[in-house]
Amino acid sequence: MKKILIGGKWVDTNTYLDVINPYTGDLIEKVSKASPENLKEAVESAVKGSKIMRNLTRYRRYEILSKAAEIMLERKDELARTITLESGKPLAFSKGEVSRAYETIVLSAEEAKRLGGEVIPFDAAPTSSDKYCFYIRVPVGIVLAITPFNFPLNLVCHKLGPAIAAGNSVIHKPASKTPLTALILGEILLEAGLPKEALNIVICSAEDAENHLVKNPLIRKISFTGSKIIGERIALNAGLKKLSMELGSNSGVIIDETADINKAVAAVRVGAFGYSGQVCIHCQRAYVHESLYDEFKNKIVDIAKKLVLGDPLHPETDIGPMIDEREIIRVKSWLDEAEKQGAKILCGGEREGFIFKPTIIENVTEEMRIVKDETFGPTLALIKFKDFNDAVNKLNNSSYGLQAGVFTENLRNAYHAIETLDVGGIMINDVPTFRIDLMPYGGLKDSGFGREGPRYAVEEMTEIKCVRFHL
Repeated sequence: MKKILIGGKWVDTNTYLDVINPYTGDLIEKVSKASPENLKEAVESAVKGSKIMRNLTRYRRYEILSKAAEIMLERKDELARTITLESGKPLAFSKGEVSRAYETIVLSAEEAKRLGGEVIPFDAAPTSSDKYCFYIRVPVGIVLAITPFNFPLNLVCHKLGPAIAAGNSVIHKPASKTPLTALILGEILLEAGLPKEALNIVICSAEDAENHLVKNPLIRKISFTGSKIIGERIALNAGLKKLSMELGSNSGVIIDETADINKAVAAVRVGAFGYSGQVCIHCQRAYVHESLYDEFKNKIVDIAKKLVLGDPLHPETDIGPMIDEREIIRVKSWLDEAEKQGAKILCGGEREGFIFKPTIIENVTEEMRIVKDETFGPTLALIKFKDFNDAVNKLNNSSYGLQAGVFTENLRNAYHAIETLDVGGIMINDVPTFRIDLMPYGGLKDSGFGREGPRYAVEEMTEIKCVRFHL
């Protein structure tokens, strides 16, 4: 039985949530569920923690995060196994996530030392030649971090690392399906020397989080990764707070007639089917030039059929389970609906236990949910195009705008895509699923606002304080 973290103490609330292995359906662990009173205590702790953190030197924040990164490496096998057990992510992907999370914390530590300000040249204004001005960045105070199930370590580090580097305290609400990894990270940060009031980890219902955390005026910043529906509720209820939101996508890739088809196939294999497509920048749509369409289709279908399905703890497994039964049923229903509307399933389209087989579909229309909405499953829709501009317009025809990929050797096409695609990140000669943790990551339109990546998140988690001298 796992306890939640409030004010540096591991608290047993006597009310529990079950954490289930999505591959076997077995109970992994019971975790204490926070009550409204527990959430009130977490906020009180965070208020004290924000004052302590604000007074920590930048170097001390650097030391804490650097030590935490070292401990993460010491516990890397435990972290990877825990990620796999609670999320169903194949072990090779979980190990990759631990490596990325280590890098995210190291980058955050470095940003703690870089956090500064800027001199403002007041003499650039005609009436201020005798005045001197600069600004500094100060912590917002308390950051509420709300994270999803699919990256239970690295997406947590992308919020906690920058928040600590900026001198804030944090209340973290991990996904109820995958809280165990976050609790281990809490142990690591405390062991690294983080002040006990500076981090509170609570598992609670969405309703309690909304009423007692999101609406709480003492919390000054919310960093949320999750669905558009929940993001809209947070924005509606947050009040006067800073918000950063990453709300998903139905990301697409364009493969023109000049593309290296083998390179494209290899990249799309991972982008479309890695972690069963349960990735915000999952490659869901592929627009393929008519001259390459049949070859690309045959190659990607062949490779999808050869992916190894099975126990995510086995090192050879490519495709593990989806997170729960409800998500399997939803993806299946979208595919069935598309078939009735005239689409053709080329492979997959069915489940094997808790695993949904990698699925490729063609003859789709833009109105089908399997194209226009976020499937968050191992699906790839193939769409043939003749004119590159038309492909760009069709990829843009979405309420989402997180990332896009373009495979081309034509510089004109590359620059046209860069200028025209309405997304937060464009990957030339790669899939939209590409992300390095130091880049400014985030979307446009319904994919949200704000940017992650430690340097950019630190800016989101600080306020500017302007100072002016009249000499």
